[in-house]
Amino acid sequence: MAALNLWKQETRLFARWMTARKRFAQARRNSAFGSARKKWPEILKRMEQGEGARTEFRRGLESPRQISKALCAFANGSGGLLVLGVDDTGTMVGVSENEEMVQERLTNSLQSGCNNPITATSGDFRAEPGRVHWVEAFRQQGEHESFSKNGQFWVGRGRSTVRPFPSELQELFNAFGLVLTERQVIPSATVKDIDLDSFRSFMKLQGFRLDEEPQPAIDEELVNSSICTEFDGSLRPTVYGLMVFGRDPQGHPNTTSLFVQCARYAGTDRAADVLSVGEGKGRLDEQVTRAMGWFRSLGRQERYQGLFRTDIPIVPEAVVREALVNSVIHRDCSLTGSQALLEIFEDRVDVTSPGTLPNHVTVKQARSGGAPRSRNEMMANSMVVRRLMERRGRGWPMMRHEMRRFNGSDPTLVNEVDDRFVRVSFEIAHKPEE
Repeated sequence: MAALNLWKQETRLFARWMTARKRFAQARRNSAFGSARKKWPEILKRMEQGEGARTEFRRGLESPRQISKALCAFANGSGGLLVLGVDDTGTMVGVSENEEMVQERLTNSLQSGCNNPITATSGDFRAEPGRVHWVEAFRQQGEHESFSKNGQFWVGRGRSTVRPFPSELQELFNAFGLVLTERQVIPSATVKDIDLDSFRSFMKLQGFRLDEEPQPAIDEELVNSSICTEFDGSLRPTVYGLMVFGRDPQGHPNTTSLFVQCARYAGTDRAADVLSVGEGKGRLDEQVTRAMGWFRSLGRQERYQGLFRTDIPIVPEAVVREALVNSVIHRDCSLTGSQALLEIFEDRVDVTSPGTLPNHVTVKQARSGGAPRSRNEMMANSMVVRRLMERRGRGWPMMRHEMRRFNGSDPTLVNEVDDRFVRVSFEIAHKPEE
């Protein structure tokens, strides 16, 4: 009997809770009705203008994924209006699904359909054919990182929601004030393209004990370390994952040009005869090591003072190595088709990196040795762990000191905004003999 009374009491409480919930929902709809009704003439005017870059029609909730993609594209652009219950011709057909369910799914798409919540307003209006729902996503740029769904970015192009071209992706990152392209997924790669032994060695360098139990699953480790991310239902490496731990980093369409091209010329520009060429391919640390190996292969100049011979390098290895490390770390990975360059001319050594100085750093700030700022934070950290670079802002002061001691010159720094490259140059001329 006691159990029966308890069950009746719980049933009454549940009924009261459901009644209160329905009343609250109705009150919320009533409060929103006035604002939605005021907004309706504007929505109707937009509908009459037809679909475009900032307006998209859908008959209903047949494809929630497509709705999330459209909202993602609006959020990445200048905002936009999504209308449900309208066909491609702009004719209102009404949404057949329950209105509460429609609003709930739209809310879910805004809150969790992309990598970040989307700021928007929504409403509905009972038209003659049926209820029409709408969502207006606002311009989000400058508030979050750019918006993606399942690791893939989407933009509006004309009346379509599409994956961006590399140039569009770069513009998108720039619009959001971000250049963290190292997190971009490489769809053509798989987990098998990651050298797990290299990853484990890297973990040991950071002090992790891999012989202790329990150890997390390797897939979990790869995701937590941003080496891989889920993309279309499977794990795919990121640019960071391939460039730091990849078996064949340049073996995929998106990363083919991410290496160091080396060349020596007989004159003072690229029109002169080419004397020697080389490449620094592989993972980031291998690119620097192999490019430096090519540089050393060019030999040294012999200078005699009395009976004693002195071997003089083209320029100090330390300055070339520092410039190379920075060129592969801070390069703009979204500028496909452009390699980092190590070029030896008759009068100078140039090291060129695709992309401008990262994160609004000016030439003056870079030359002063101010607080370091990285375009690709995780790649930079990998080089720090492997002791190939520091993060103390000493790079430029060190290169200046070494060059002044070598031949009394200062390195030069060019930040070419229009052609999108950064170049450091070192004079080859030597001090006259005393």
